[in-house]
Amino acid sequence: MKTLLRYLKPFRKRMGFGFLVKLTATLLELMLPYILSHILKNVVSSQNVSKILLWGGLMVVCAGCACLFNIIANRMAARVSRNFTEQIRKDLFRHTLSLSEAQTDKFSIPSLESRITTDTYHVHNFVSMMQRMGVRAPILLMGGIMITLIMDSFLALVMIAILPFIFVTVYFLSKNGRALYTKVQQSVDGMVRVVREDAQGIRVIKALSKNDYENRRYDKVNKQLSRDERKAGTIMGIINPVMTLLMNFGITAVVAMSASRVSNGTSDPETVIAFMQYFTLISMAMMSVSRIFVMYTKCAASANRIAEVLNTPSEIEVTEGETIPTDKHIEFKNVRFSYLGKKNQLNDLSFALNKGDSLGIIGATGSGKTTVIKLLLRFYDIKQGEILINGRNIKTIPKKELTDMFGIVLQNDFLYADTIEENIDFGRGLSIEQITEAAKIAQANDFIVSFPDGYGHRLSSKATNVSGGQKQRILLSRAVATRPEILILDDSSSALDYKTDANLRQALKDNLTDSTVITIAQRVSSIKHCDLIIVLDHGNVIGMGTHDELLDSCAEYKEISDSQMGGDFVD
Repeated sequence: MKTLLRYLKPFRKRMGFGFLVKLTATLLELMLPYILSHILKNVVSSQNVSKILLWGGLMVVCAGCACLFNIIANRMAARVSRNFTEQIRKDLFRHTLSLSEAQTDKFSIPSLESRITTDTYHVHNFVSMMQRMGVRAPILLMGGIMITLIMDSFLALVMIAILPFIFVTVYFLSKNGRALYTKVQQSVDGMVRVVREDAQGIRVIKALSKNDYENRRYDKVNKQLSRDERKAGTIMGIINPVMTLLMNFGITAVVAMSASRVSNGTSDPETVIAFMQYFTLISMAMMSVSRIFVMYTKCAASANRIAEVLNTPSEIEVTEGETIPTDKHIEFKNVRFSYLGKKNQLNDLSFALNKGDSLGIIGATGSGKTTVIKLLLRFYDIKQGEILINGRNIKTIPKKELTDMFGIVLQNDFLYADTIEENIDFGRGLSIEQITEAAKIAQANDFIVSFPDGYGHRLSSKATNVSGGQKQRILLSRAVATRPEILILDDSSSALDYKTDANLRQALKDNLTDSTVITIAQRVSSIKHCDLIIVLDHGNVIGMGTHDELLDSCAEYKEISDSQMGGDFVD
C-alpha cells in the first residue's frame, strides 16, 4: 500500500478539501435527529407555529446542504480516483514495457495484462470508496455514539456493548481476505492466458475443428476461477449478514430497554425516537465499514501485485567501460548463455563482422538462432563472454542509443490496426518519401499502391486483411525506413516466393551498402550470398564460413542445401 500512498500524495490538497466538504455534510446529517428530538420535545408542546416552521425549515436546510455537499464531495472523489488510477495505469504500462525479457517471462504476459486492468480497477474502487465512505462512516459511527451517550447514556451503552462483537467478526474474517483475493487474481491470470492464446490462434482452432477442445480448456480455468471466487465470496460474504444479525440484536435490546425506561419515567418517547434514528445511522455506518474492509482486502491484494511490477528494478543496467580500438563492426567473443541457468542455449559463440558485411544464421528449430539476436539487442544479458559493437561492449551503451542502431523484423512481429503508412512510420515522424522508398526496397510498393487508398489503406488488427507475404513486406519496410546501422531479419521472408525473395536481397544490397545485415532463415537461398554463414545445432557452432566453404566442410549444411533442390537453384 506504500506505493499507492505515494501516488495519492499529489492529490492530498484536493482530497483534504473533499474530506472537509464530506465532514460538513456528515455533521449536518447528524444534526437532523437531534433537531427532530428538540422539535418533538420542546417546540410542538409550545404550539407556536412560527417556531415549528423555523425549526422545520432548519431541518430542510440541513438536509438540503448535506445532500449538496455530499454530491460535491462525491464528484471530487470520483475525479481524484480517476486521475490517480490513470497515473498508476500509465506508469504500470510504461514500467511493463521497460521490463527485461527475463522479468517479463517471470511475470508472464497474461499476469501483466490483468495487473494493468483488473488490479487497477480494484484499487480505483477502493480509493473512490474511501473518499466517500471512509470519512462519512467513521463520523456517523463515532458522532452517533457520542450524541446518544449525551441523550441517554444507558441506552447508548446497550448499543455499544454490541460493537466489540462486530469488530472481532470483521477483523478475523478480513484477516484472510488478502490471501483469498490474491489467489483469485492468479486465477484471473490463468483465464486471461487461455483467452489470449485462443484469440491469437483462432484460425488454427477453426481449421483443425478444435472448438470443443478449446471450450473444455477454457471451462477448466473458468471453473477454477469460479471456485476461488466462491471461496473468497463465501468467507467475506459472512461479514454483512453477521453484522446485520448483531445490529438487529442491538436494536431489539434498545427497544426493550427504552420501553421499560419510558414506562417508569426515566426517559421520554421523543428521546427514544431520536435515539432509534441515530441507531439506524450507526447501523448504516457499520455496514459501510464492513464494505470498506471487504474492498480493502481486494485492494491490498491488487496493490501488492501492482507494486511488484512498479518496484521491480531494471536488470539491464548501463555499466562503465572503455572502447576497444577495432575495425570490426560486430563481435561475439566466447558467448555463453542460458535462459534458466541450467542448460546453455549458446556455447562459446565467436564471430566478427566488418561494417556492411552480411551474416546468415541457419539451423534446426531450437538451435539458438533467435537467441543470438536477442543477446545482440540486449533483451537478455549474457553469462559469459563479450558482445561488442564498434569496439564497445553493449553493456556500456545506453538503451536508446543501442536500439537506434537497429532495424528489425522478428519472427512473431506485429502490425496494429492503423494505416499502412502509420505502421511503417511507427511513430518516428518519417516523411512520405522515406516511407515510399522503404516500401520499394522491401518490394511492397506495388501491392500497396494497388489499394484504392494506397498508403492510407487501413489494416485490421494483426493485419488479417492482407496476405502473409504482404504483411512481411510491410514489416520489412518499417525495418529499412531509417537506413539502420544494423538490419536484423529473423525468418522475415518465409512467406515470400523465391523471385520476390531474390529481388529483396538485391534491393537490400544496392540500397543499404553501409548496413550490416544479419539474416536468420530456414532456406539456404536466403543466406547463400552472405559474407559469413553460421550453422547452429543445439547452441553449438557446427559450421562457419561462406556458402561454398560450408558445402565442402559442413555435412549438415550440405544436407540442408541438397534437400532444398540443391540449394543453388536460385541466383
